[in-house]
Amino acid sequence: MIHQSAIIHPSSIIEEGAIIHDNVHIGPFCFIGAQVEIGARTLLKSHIVINGITQIGEDNQIYQFASLGEVNQDLKYAKESTRIEIGHYNQIRESVTIHRGTIQGKKVTKIGNSNLFMINVHIAHDCIIGDHCVMANNVTLGGHVRVDNHTIIGGMTAIHQFCIIGAHVMIGGCSGVVQDIPPFIIAQGNHATPFGLNIEGLKRRGFSRSSVHAIRDAYKILYRSNKTVESAKAALKALAAEHPIINEFVDFLIRSQRGIIR
Repeated sequence: MIHQSAIIHPSSIIEEGAIIHDNVHIGPFCFIGAQVEIGARTLLKSHIVINGITQIGEDNQIYQFASLGEVNQDLKYAKESTRIEIGHYNQIRESVTIHRGTIQGKKVTKIGNSNLFMINVHIAHDCIIGDHCVMANNVTLGGHVRVDNHTIIGGMTAIHQFCIIGAHVMIGGCSGVVQDIPPFIIAQGNHATPFGLNIEGLKRRGFSRSSVHAIRDAYKILYRSNKTVESAKAALKALAAEHPIINEFVDFLIRSQRGIIR
C-alpha cells in the first residue's frame, strides 16, 4: 500500500506488499522489499536498499547507499523470520548497514528514536540501540550489542559482540571495546579503559549538582576504592538509598555479562 501523498522517483522499485505512509519521499534508484513499512514523512535520498521484515517509523532521514534489513552475517542464520525495527527522527547517513536479528537473540535488531549514525556505521544482528545516541564514522557494533540512551561513540570504534554500553557514556575514537562500560563514563583505548566521568554531558542534559556529586562518589567506589565488583555493588546500593540516580550503576552491574572495563 502506497499512500497517495508519497513521492516516489520512477527509477525506484517498491515491491508489492510494502507499506509506504503519507508524505514519504523516496529518491532515485531505491529498492523497497515487500515486507517493509516506512512511516510518515521519512525521506530516502537515493540508492537505498531496505529489505526483509523492516519497520521504520516517522520523520527519519536515510542517506544514499544505506542498507537496512538485509540478511545478517551470522553463519548460523538459516533464513528464519527475523526483523529490524527503527523508531522516529533518526538520521542514517551514507553507507550505514543495519542487519536483521537472529533466533539466537530476540529475533530483532532494534533502533530507538533521535539517533545519528554517521557514514559507514555497521549495526549487526540483534543489537538494541536506545534514544539520542551518536555514532561517528565507521563505528562497528558486533552482534547482540546493547547501547543505552545518550551515548556518544567516536569514529573507527569497534565494539565486541554482547557488550553493553551504559547511558550517557562517551567513547573516544579508534577504541576497541571488549567489556561492558557502566553509565556516565568516558572510555578510550584498545582495549578501552575508563578515563573519568562524562561531566560535561551530564550538565548539558540537566543533571542536578547533587546528582553529579553522587555519580562522582559512585565512580570512586567502583574505580578508586580497590573493591571487587561485588563489594562495590553493595556500597553502591547503600549510596542509591540516598541518591536514586545511583540505581543506574546498580542495575547496570546486574545486567553485565562480560564484566566491566577497569
